[in-house]
Amino acid sequence: MTRRTDAHPELARPDVQAPFFSTWRVGTPERQRRTVDAIARTWESRPWPADDLLGYHVYTGHDGSTLLHHSQWASEQAYEAFFKTHRQERVDEIDTAVPGIERLWLGRYRHYRSLTREDGGTAPVPGCVVIVDIEFEGPDPDRQRAWVDAVFEALESEPEPHPGGISAHFHLSTDGTRVLNYAEWDSAQAHIDALAAPGDGIGSGSDLWKRVQNWPGMTSGGGVSRYDHALGLVPR
Repeated sequence: MTRRTDAHPELARPDVQAPFFSTWRVGTPERQRRTVDAIARTWESRPWPADDLLGYHVYTGHDGSTLLHHSQWASEQAYEAFFKTHRQERVDEIDTAVPGIERLWLGRYRHYRSLTREDGGTAPVPGCVVIVDIEFEGPDPDRQRAWVDAVFEALESEPEPHPGGISAHFHLSTDGTRVLNYAEWDSAQAHIDALAAPGDGIGSGSDLWKRVQNWPGMTSGGGVSRYDHALGLVPR
C-alpha cells in the first residue's frame, strides 16, 4: 500500500538510478492546496504501483502557482512500465478534481555529486527547497560534469559559507543538456539573504563564481525557484 510521510527524500541514495523532476502550473495558492490534496487521495486510495518506485514527493512553489514533483525510480524501465499501466488513471482522477492543470515539463536525470553541511549530528529539517536549473547548448556530458565540478571548487573556496545552506544535490539530465541543483536551506529568507550578501560566495563577483556564471556553452543561467515540501508518498 501507499504511505504518507513528512520526511524529505534522500537525494543521494544509491538505489535511485532514475530520479525524475517535473513541474505543473495550477494557477493559485488555493489550487496548489487542492491539487496536493487530490494527489494524496488518488495515490493513497490505490496500491503502491511498483517496487522500483522508491518515493514520490510534491512541493508547492513560493510563486503561488506551480508544483514541483520528484519521483525516485530504481530504473527508467520501471517508470516506462508505470507510464503504460498506472499513470493515466491517476492523472484523470486528479484532473477531474482540479481541472485545467498545465503540465510544463518532465526531466530525466542522474545524481552526480552532493555537498552537505556537517553539524556534528543529525541533519536539520529543510525549511525550503531551492531548485536551480542550468541549460547548455547541445548535449555534452563532459561539460555537465565539468561545470558541477567548478561549482564545487567555488563553494569549497568560501572561507565562511553563508549560514542557512544545508545541502546541494547536483543532477545531470540524461540528454546531456541540463544540470539541476536540488538545494536544501534552513529557510527561504536564508537563501534570499545569501543571494543578496556582498563578498565571496553565492551571487558574488569572485573569480571562481564568475567562471561558473560564464561557462562556455551555457545558454541559461538557470531559473531559481523556491518550494515547500508538501507531500511525501512511499511504499508501506
